[in-house]
Amino acid sequence: MRAVVLDSDSLGTDLTLSEFESLPVTVTRYPTTTPEQVNERIRDAEIVLVNKVVLNADALGQAEKLRYVGVLATGTNNVDTDYCQQHGITVNNVDGYGTDSVAQHAMMLLLNLATSFAPTTQQVKQGDWSRSPYFCLLDNPVMELAGKHLIIVGYGTLGQRFAELARAFGMKVSVAARPGTTSAERRALDDLLPEADVVSLHCQLSPQTDKLINAERLALMKSSALLINTARGGLIDEAALVTALNEGQIAGAALDTLSVEPPPADHPLLQLDLPNLLITPHSAWSAKEARQRLVQIAAERLQGFIEGC
Repeated sequence: MRAVVLDSDSLGTDLTLSEFESLPVTVTRYPTTTPEQVNERIRDAEIVLVNKVVLNADALGQAEKLRYVGVLATGTNNVDTDYCQQHGITVNNVDGYGTDSVAQHAMMLLLNLATSFAPTTQQVKQGDWSRSPYFCLLDNPVMELAGKHLIIVGYGTLGQRFAELARAFGMKVSVAARPGTTSAERRALDDLLPEADVVSLHCQLSPQTDKLINAERLALMKSSALLINTARGGLIDEAALVTALNEGQIAGAALDTLSVEPPPADHPLLQLDLPNLLITPHSAWSAKEARQRLVQIAAERLQGFIEGC
């Protein structure tokens, strides 16, 4: 069976994809694929492996031999799954591969914000400590996590793992009910926000969660509260967050994802020069162990499909 990988370099150039070599497939690997190249590259493929390249109905309609789409990621929003279902094309994604990597990254972001790590190390580099009359610098706020209240939105595998890490630091953890739902065990997000010292997002982006953290909800938070997002950029109303940070409505935010990726150079959040805003380039999942696990799971699911044919 002929397989193509459309954007293998998006998984990192240090992976070999050797997990597919034992399968009865011939793999053509493309480092990247532009929208204009998609139709030609999938036209004769029976299997397409893809991370972020968009496979819409027009492109899929050109691939008459296509039987399987393996998404090398958790989300399948880049694939027209309705078209695939209607035309008997199996679509499999990969989940659970990056739990520890993402939870670790989220905790890193929280610790950096809580300790004012970025501005404090910058002071050291620019000589402020060397010029200080005291043995230490106390110019930036530092928060002890022990005893602080963490609100988690999204309590799947990732949310649960992050909760474990937070409890190890002595934090009190509450899980918000999913927006639009009621739960006897979980309180509504709007009820919890005024109590939150930290809010961490781990839920999927959907019509119900689009701009979940908006101006109204930011206004509910304490001025000392921190916001962490390692899920999807669209969960936050970015214009509202810019305002909240500029006006001191919350104490800080740390984001691993933005609503447009890669972001334009003039993205409003990238224009802010604030010590309490940290942005990483959607890299929470990027530990090599997690990426290799992703490929292994993808290969196992493709093997299951082949054996079931």
